[in-house]
Amino acid sequence: MVSRVVFGSGSFDQLGEILEPLRAGSQGTVVFLMDDVFEDKPLHGRVPALGQDLFILISAKEEPKTQQVDTLVARISAHSSDNPVAIVGIGGGTLLDLAKAVAIMINNKGSAADFQGWDLVRHKAVYHIGIPTLSGTGAEVSRTTVLLGPERKLGINSDHTPFDQVVLDPDLAIGVPKDQWFYTGMDCYIHCVESLNGGYINTFSKSYGEMALKLCEEVFLTDLDPEESREKLMMASWHGGMSIAYSQVGVAHALSYGLSYVMGTPHGLGNCLVFRHLEDFYPEGVRIFEQMRKKQGIALPQNVTRSCSESDFKTMTEVAYSMEPLWENALGEDWQSKISLDQIREIFTKI
Repeated sequence: MVSRVVFGSGSFDQLGEILEPLRAGSQGTVVFLMDDVFEDKPLHGRVPALGQDLFILISAKEEPKTQQVDTLVARISAHSSDNPVAIVGIGGGTLLDLAKAVAIMINNKGSAADFQGWDLVRHKAVYHIGIPTLSGTGAEVSRTTVLLGPERKLGINSDHTPFDQVVLDPDLAIGVPKDQWFYTGMDCYIHCVESLNGGYINTFSKSYGEMALKLCEEVFLTDLDPEESREKLMMASWHGGMSIAYSQVGVAHALSYGLSYVMGTPHGLGNCLVFRHLEDFYPEGVRIFEQMRKKQGIALPQNVTRSCSESDFKTMTEVAYSMEPLWENALGEDWQSKISLDQIREIFTKI
């Protein structure tokens, strides 16, 4: 679990104070990874970087990749002979996942692709801090960092992945475009549906999932004032991330990984595109999802896979099918008798 959390409006301004004891008595630097959407924006100027620190702006338009992580680690190593004292990720799920992966790989030799899987990390990560500017992915609290690798999209799932410190400032979500707000919020909602309906569920996970689901329904089905909406969605994201940290996601995420691997579809949008076609697996969840989508006036893209080749469909299907823990959580130990490659491919053709 994340051991240190700060929550509240304006709490981003405590970052310098948080970093101070880490800097004390050390020649090491702090590495800031920030979404380039904030370049030349007020938040950019509020980052407490010192002269020797490394500040890297990164585009979140594409899903994070193992090669991107390797390049960042090489850049950080070239910047200083000493390991950084902290890695700080500021942004949505892409930036948070990159920060977690970079922190791991600085202390573990090899390529990030070598660590895609469960419990493969042997050495503790560099101290890393997550500051979400979007709510819904749960990346700020999860024990995984999902990366596109040369062969698949899969997380580095380990006890060393979670952040050491998280700063939850709801004000950082002011100005998020409505469609992006919805897609990332639905990532949280879908986490909860998959967790609560899965075989891996336990009382610990269930308590978090139920709270997150309730908060999502308040945010997307009622008319809250903007400040309350931001605060509740930020806590929904936290609780939803905690729920899957102690259980597992399911069919939507398996399919979304396949879609993203081939099409480069952003994760939140990808989940929405596949989830609306999963009535056979999550009937009540899909019904409420459609209520939320209509309430918020969101029109999902159509005919996304129309231009896909047979080879594209084959790759999408195989990547999705390879997510064994997700299918087992959703369908049970005998999941292979309940879903076929042809059935998965058919869902992709509907998107």
